[in-house]
This record gives sequence, C-alpha cells and structure tokens, in this order.
Amino acid sequence: MTTTGTFNKPIESQGLTGAVSVAYNLSEAELYEEAVRRGEATLTSGGALVAETGQHTGRSAKDKFVVRTADNEDKIWWDNNKPMSPQAFETLFDDFKAHLVDKELFVQDLTGGADERHKLNVRVVTEYAWHNLFIRNLLIRPDRSDLPTFETDMLIVDLPSFRADPERHGCRTETVVACDLDRKIVLIGGTSYAGEMKKSVFTALNYLLPEKNVMPMHCSANVGPSGDTAVFFGLSGTGKTTLSADPRRTLIGDDEHGWSDDGVFNFEGGCYAKTIRLSAEAEPEIYATTQRFGTVLENVVLDDTRTPDFDDASLTENTRCAYPLHFIPNASETGQAGNPKNIIMLTADAFGVMPPIARLTPEQAMYTFLSGYTAKVAGTEKGVTEPEATFSTCFGAPFMPRHPSEYGNLLRKKIAEHGVTCWLVNTGWTGGAYGVGNRMPIKATRALLSAALDGSLNDAEFRIDPFFGFEVPVSLSGVDDSLLDPRGTWPDPEAYDSQAVKLVEMFRENFRKFAPHVDAAVNDAAPTVRMAAE
Repeated sequence: MTTTGTFNKPIESQGLTGAVSVAYNLSEAELYEEAVRRGEATLTSGGALVAETGQHTGRSAKDKFVVRTADNEDKIWWDNNKPMSPQAFETLFDDFKAHLVDKELFVQDLTGGADERHKLNVRVVTEYAWHNLFIRNLLIRPDRSDLPTFETDMLIVDLPSFRADPERHGCRTETVVACDLDRKIVLIGGTSYAGEMKKSVFTALNYLLPEKNVMPMHCSANVGPSGDTAVFFGLSGTGKTTLSADPRRTLIGDDEHGWSDDGVFNFEGGCYAKTIRLSAEAEPEIYATTQRFGTVLENVVLDDTRTPDFDDASLTENTRCAYPLHFIPNASETGQAGNPKNIIMLTADAFGVMPPIARLTPEQAMYTFLSGYTAKVAGTEKGVTEPEATFSTCFGAPFMPRHPSEYGNLLRKKIAEHGVTCWLVNTGWTGGAYGVGNRMPIKATRALLSAALDGSLNDAEFRIDPFFGFEVPVSLSGVDDSLLDPRGTWPDPEAYDSQAVKLVEMFRENFRKFAPHVDAAVNDAAPTVRMAAE
C-alpha cells in the first residue's frame, strides 16, 4: 500500500485495510490533479473544478437510517428517522471494508464546529478525489502543524461505487446513508451527491450538542460593526443566503451554527450555495467564487469554452458550488460571534397573507420555529394560482435526530436568557396569492430588516394581526405603509380573509403533532380564526 500526506493515525486503526493507496490531507492543487487524472472532474475556464453526480443530484432522504440502540431508544425522534439495527449496520460496515480493498482512497482530517469546546473532529474517507476537495472546502481545516496530533471523534466513509443490498443491510435500495450516532460512524454508499457528507456532520452535531446546552441551528448568521449578532432561519427559496449576505455586516456562516452560552459559532468552514440562474449582478460575491481556483461546481453545465452556464438546468435545478468561507470578502476569520440580539425567521408566503415583517413573543417564536413554514408555488404555467404550504420543523427536519420540542424548548430558553428580539419576515407575495399578487419588493424587505437589526423598528407603532396575533409595524420611513397591511393590498378584502383562514387551519393542523410536547403558552400562540372574528 502506498501512503502519502500528513496524518496522525492511519485508517487501519479504524479497521479500514487493504487499499492500494491512501492519500492523507492533500492540498487543493493535489486533489485537482487527482480528480482530473482519474477522470472524475474537469476544469472550467475560470479555474474551478466541475463534477457531475449522475443519478443522485440531491440528498437521498428516504435512504438515510439511524442505528437504533438501547442508549438512544428514547433520544431519537423515530417518527422522522428510519431505524437500522446494530446487526445490519455491522454487516454493512463489514461490506464497506471489503469493498474498499484494492481501491485508491483519499482522507481528510477536519473539524465541525468553530468553538473549541464544542467541536467534532471528523475523519472523512472518500473514493473520489473531488469528494475529498468538496468536504475540505465545507468543513473547518486544521492547521497543517496540528495534523500529526489530530484525534478522530467521528468517521465518515463515502463509497459511491458501493451498492447496498436491502435484504442484507436492512435498507431500502442500493443507496444508503447509515448513521451510528453513538459510535459516530457514517457510511454513505450508492450516491455521488457530495452534500450527504456535509449533512451527516450536521446530523451528528444536532444529536450531540443539546445535551451540552448548545442549540444546533439550520441557519445563516452575521454580525454588525457594534457586535450585534443576527441569526436567519429559513427554508430554501426564502432569502436566507441573500439577506444574510450584507456588505455592512460580517458573515459568520450561511447554513449551520451552534448557540452556546457564549454566543454563536459556525459548524463549517465553507459554503454550499445554489447556482441555478446565478448572476454577477444579483449575487456578486457568490458568483466570484465560481470563477476561481479551489471552488467545486456540482452538476453545472459548461459551454464550448468551458464557461459555466448557470441558466442551464438540464442536469438538475439543484446545481451548486462549494467553496471555503474565506472566498467571501466580509467573512468572519473566527467563525464566532456573541449571543444573538435578533433572530429572523424567514418565510416566502405564496398565499399572500402574511405581513412583510412581524415581531414575535418567545412563545410565538417557538411556535413558528416548530412549524417551519414556507410556501411553494404550485407551478410555472400561466394561470396556476394555488400555492402549496411546506412545513419543515425547526427549519430543517431531515437533519434533526431528536424530537423537535427538544430544540424548540432550548431555543425558547436561550431567547429568554439573552433577551433576544424575534422577527418573522415574509419575502413572499403581497396584493394577492401567487399568480395574482406580486413578490414582496426586496427594497422594502431590506429596509424593514435593517430597521429591525439596528433596533429602530422597536420604536415604531405596532398593531396586532387579527389572525396570527403577532405585532406588525404600522409604518416605517422609506417603506410604503400599505405593504404593512396585507389585507389592504388585496383588491377583495373578503378574499384575503378566506385565504388567511385557510392558512390558519394549515398551521393548526400541522401543529397537532407537537401540541402534547409543549406547554399551554406555546399552544396558545397558535393562529386562530376566533381572533379574526373579534
């Protein structure tokens, strides 16, 4: 076996034997060379590396399993996590070990968590060189001088060429993502989608940190010049990345964070941004990363000159770029900041019911967090006007091993301890539902958000929304007052009322599964049709 690179303990110490070669902690340039030599990826005209993932262009959520043991039986939210027996996992692990014999492997020793006290040292073993570069970009890279003493807390083995046997391995298909959260081992097989590795680390931290009174969050975060930290929760399409990328504020991270007693810290050392219809005009910082050496482009189509065509969705709508955080000019060097002053919960309400901004009580914030609401448009055909509600609890249900109420209660506790102001920001529709109304003006959203973050919005006059019960500002300088009253933007106010009642019922129906797990104050924070009648 040939061994190259700098490391502490070899992979044989983790039971991985028989590989033809193992390359440890290669640099970006070395991984570029390997990826091109092996025919895994090609270069773009701007210097980025581009790879295709084949059949799987996104996460295989239905093929993700958690090992069920006596120790975690009462800790895991089994309604949301598919169980795998320890015996099946052990068989799968043995077959992974057999499969990697005679293969060239690549290893990165990395860290999840910028806070030294709450970090997770992760060894990632990959079959593909480009996967190794991807995860090197996404996690935190230790100083090279620290690698000879690096101690592994968690092991990820990613073998796209492995094919699982559902009967033998207790899984669903030939694709498998198996997580043993007690032993901290993740096995990924049958998929080339690199995002599975990143989200496996997030899943592990979501399981481990609540017991240390650390709140794991699927969010972006930034901090202002005066040290005021803001956290942005939001599902895909709500503006989480766009609104947290403010040149006047320092970006802590764009996707995964922890909230300890001392403040917020990034889990990652990079960003994994969507690139479909990306433009230099709309998102110049992200676009610039796609034109430089070190960035990995995933499923992005190139033209004849090897220039990325970000408008081409022929491979997938889920085209991505993965780059280290320092590629963003105003990114934090430490990945840490103080306790949040504001929490922003984003929604793109395609029903056209919610105001552009609202202030939430701690109970309303927990209700909103557990609901994880946004809405998607039903289609792009002309005349399609019916939106579709999406509820993803904690704004990241697929990555939450524990019951949502555990995260919700921890969030509520921290909001109270640190006097955090919580806001709901609607980046969706106004003047009617999708197909009738218009998208909320981004200029108004930014003005309202800026006023919330600098504290001036707290001095505004507020009214109580008759359906949702939260506080809505009546006016703000520079923002059209009519936008702040969504009912008034509709040509037919009674049609608005009907749509609002419909959305209220969706919220209440979705929350029934959480009602037994929260106290009366949170249940009472639910939207109600009775309030509208009054």
